Amino acid sequence: MSDRDESSRTGSPAPDIVGCRSRILGGVSSSAHTWTGYLFHFPKGKSSGTHSGTIMATAAELGHNSWELSIQVDQREGDEGMKFKLRVKGDLHVGGLMLKLVEKIKAPQDWSDHAIWWEKRSCWLLKTHWTLDKYGVQADADLRYTPQHKPLCIQLPNMKTIRLPVSFSGVVFKAVAETCKALNIRRSEELSFLKPTDDQKKKKKKDKGTESAFDEILNMDVAGGALGLYSKTMTPTYDPDSGSPASSTSLWFGDNPLTACQPNLPPEELAKLFKPLTMEDKAVINAGWLDSSRSLMEQGIQENDRLLLRFKYHCFFDLNPKYDAVRITQLFEQARWTILLEEIDCTEEEMLMFASLQYHICKLTLSTEPLTNSNEPEIDEVEAALSNLESTLEGRNADKILEDITDIPKLEDTLKLFRPKRLTLKPYKEYWFVFRDTTISYYKNRESANKEPIEQLHLRGCEVIPDVNVTEKKFGLKLLLPAADGMNEIYIRCDNETQYAKWKAACLLASKGKTMAYSSYRTEVKNIQSFLQMKSLAPPPGQAAPDVESMEMNAECFVSPRYAKKYKTKQLTTRILEVHHNISQLSLMEAKMRFIQAWQSLPDFGIKYYIVRFRGSKKDELLGISYNRLIRIDMSTRLPVTTWRFSNMKQWNVNWEIKQVTIEFDQSVSIAFSCQSCDCKVVHEYIGGYIFLSTRSKDQNETLDEELFHKLTGGQD
Repeated sequence: MSDRDESSRTGSPAPDIVGCRSRILGGVSSSAHTWTGYLFHFPKGKSSGTHSGTIMATAAELGHNSWELSIQVDQREGDEGMKFKLRVKGDLHVGGLMLKLVEKIKAPQDWSDHAIWWEKRSCWLLKTHWTLDKYGVQADADLRYTPQHKPLCIQLPNMKTIRLPVSFSGVVFKAVAETCKALNIRRSEELSFLKPTDDQKKKKKKDKGTESAFDEILNMDVAGGALGLYSKTMTPTYDPDSGSPASSTSLWFGDNPLTACQPNLPPEELAKLFKPLTMEDKAVINAGWLDSSRSLMEQGIQENDRLLLRFKYHCFFDLNPKYDAVRITQLFEQARWTILLEEIDCTEEEMLMFASLQYHICKLTLSTEPLTNSNEPEIDEVEAALSNLESTLEGRNADKILEDITDIPKLEDTLKLFRPKRLTLKPYKEYWFVFRDTTISYYKNRESANKEPIEQLHLRGCEVIPDVNVTEKKFGLKLLLPAADGMNEIYIRCDNETQYAKWKAACLLASKGKTMAYSSYRTEVKNIQSFLQMKSLAPPPGQAAPDVESMEMNAECFVSPRYAKKYKTKQLTTRILEVHHNISQLSLMEAKMRFIQAWQSLPDFGIKYYIVRFRGSKKDELLGISYNRLIRIDMSTRLPVTTWRFSNMKQWNVNWEIKQVTIEFDQSVSIAFSCQSCDCKVVHEYIGGYIFLSTRSKDQNETLDEELFHKLTGGQD
């Protein structure tokens, strides 16, 4: 740093060059002119145009090969921006440049959050020890000295929008983590920012004159780590006829707007949002996920833009009602909207089950009793293990299932089996099934069980998908079994609920490499039976028919518009109340958890679609990405062609020149595809993100290896 710079640091005003002009090309002074001196003026005040004196400086004082650099300064408090010109040299580091700039601004303001943004290169100059030459900054660079944290309008999973200061300079992974910390949402790695589609933006502009409570933006303050939300009122009022807020200012139920569930929209409002989505439509939406390894500014996001905060990765780790009131509520809200807008397929029976759970949650939320989570059971596996150990040592009735590990339980029953093949429609056929360890063997009949089985199915690593309709007494399982070229489909049909619960629980444990001797088998069977009871449309034995007039809210608010049109209001109310009898004893948090679990049990849960073209193919196809597998789908028939599990994946990478993703699996199976509906980085990050989340364990104490995340999602070797 020169003597003149040192004098500036000790309090002398920085000079402003206003005299002679030199011709500067590429940051180097032209040698065609010889300059003997420059005229300097000292500015008064912040950016005043008046001057108080002049001095003369020689060329030696200015240094060799210096040039003028233009920098725009953005004020934090909304003041008008200022523009300055500084004379610099290429060996000046960025930190020194900011120091010179602040000294020149001479404004009594905290500039600690400001950093330099280079618009043309779309990059932040955050490495303050780097020189201008190293960054490639020359005389034609137009730089901005701007706050790193800027307000962003974030639509939460409950469809409400808050304005919150977010880091525009850190990578999106960190920006999401900071946002979730401010909102008190644990496991931020499961969420990310999603850009709204062009249709959503156009709709907002079109409906600008008809804003409702649904569109209101709440300002959020995170001063001193405290969370504050400001709206016109926090007093909830509810219109029982429409099922909506009674006034446009009543946005929230309860004291905490993030843990309280939102009132359902009236049917006519919901109908405006409803738009049946094809797989191609979903692919367009899924293309909007931001790159987690780049900053918001680098991806064209500007101050006060609107982004959607959503659960991106559908593997929810360590959900605990004691700590996750906000997280569980927002998960419920995201699940609720995917059901109401039919972003995920479900049967009529399932829709009514979801409607009854929504009604129950809404009813409890409107209760006059204070809503707390203090009475909710805490999920703690360590305490459960210690309790079980204590019971064993004291000789009490501990679980006897583990006492004799040499005698592995087995299941034997007559079940129906169907193996789908192309161009055939063979019906289910009865066989004698034997389930032992983690395999299923089936025989022609019970008498031939001592002989060689017709086939033995190894379930370790398989996918278990329910195929159930309680009303029609249909209790089936779809098993996707790992194979060298993907997954083989097997359909099994049970006769009743009890049989189905036992076999499904056994299959679920076997898919994880566990037998029925595992301690959670009985609990799993009970959970499945409870879930089937919840889906039952018939009231329990001895239960009187539901009183339709007892339902305080409009039943059409709790189902998608397509199902609302199918029934008259009274019919729909009756059916929802019939299902409600089976869940009426659930607490508020239990009901939310049941809703999330039911959402997770849907066959299409968590699948994100992308349009791709596989290597060697001449037509576009769909690629479905789930939390544990990839699915190749024929675009014309919408049927899955091949399934590959992440557990069989050996490595994956991207050829950035031709934008092609290559994945290698076990047994020398390899696939490659290019992305047609988005940048290949989006798909690559989805795959790498799920691999990263599978490495989580409870002993991590919620600390994440961010470096590993970027290594797995960045597409670099």
